[in-house]
Amino acid sequence: MEPKRVEFQGAEKNSLISDRYGAGHQPVIMLHGGGQTRHSWDGAARRIAGLGHPVYAVDQRGHGESGWVESEKYGFGDFAEDLVAVTRQVHALHKAKPVVVGASLGGFAGMLAEGKFNSGGLSALVLVDITPRIDMDGVRKIVGFMGDRVEEGFATVEEAAEAIARYLPNRSRPKDLSGLSKNLRYHSDGRYRWHWDPAFLKVRQNHDSHLAEQVQQDMLTAVGRLSLPVLLIRGQNSELVSMDHVREFQERVPHARFTDIRDAGHMVAGDKNDVFATAVEEFLVDLKSDAAAV
Repeated sequence: MEPKRVEFQGAEKNSLISDRYGAGHQPVIMLHGGGQTRHSWDGAARRIAGLGHPVYAVDQRGHGESGWVESEKYGFGDFAEDLVAVTRQVHALHKAKPVVVGASLGGFAGMLAEGKFNSGGLSALVLVDITPRIDMDGVRKIVGFMGDRVEEGFATVEEAAEAIARYLPNRSRPKDLSGLSKNLRYHSDGRYRWHWDPAFLKVRQNHDSHLAEQVQQDMLTAVGRLSLPVLLIRGQNSELVSMDHVREFQERVPHARFTDIRDAGHMVAGDKNDVFATAVEEFLVDLKSDAAAV
């Protein structure tokens, strides 16, 4: 199943590039985490499209092939407003509210889009290893990895692979690095650098503890307003989401379903793609059955 390239406009008329897989009535939008690209969903997107869904894997602002915004606005609310814009465009194409599958940063965008900016805009929400409250030590670890070599870059794709292997020592290093090359840009100085706007990282680095607490409270308020079907998927070895965070989320969203994936960390889809895709498929199948029963 070869995807079709589709371009959307974000909240600032910024270009948002997506891959569309499959066809059908009920659309699904997939949003990657910070520092990733739409290609992180390739395997799962094909699986979900196989159920009869048009699936849009989107590069978020400042990531992948999507535009770097001149305003350098990379707050969580900015990503959420982009999602609202994409949601409306997808709705217009398919005459149906989309399901959103959001990992980490993408999940934050989903929570705020539905819980704050555009209530009723989605038909369902899948949150991948993200809750309103997260472990800030885990966040600092991720930001530290993203900041390493951000200016210097890498001489080769293999050198970038070595950096990832040090960061994720428990994950097998792929023999084929073509997937990794999609997350890098080759610059005129002969160096490879990550495929995201460095201004995105500056926003993350400037989040002090007080601001981080404000962000989490804003997210908690947003999820308290969620009335649509919700699935929370966690990696059991997550660096960001503890079971205490899950329980707090369940108190605020008591109707949400929860799946804990063994031997997976924060990068759930990358660690256990088949198990992850199966969990999403079951959720979507149940949604379709519930709709047919009404």
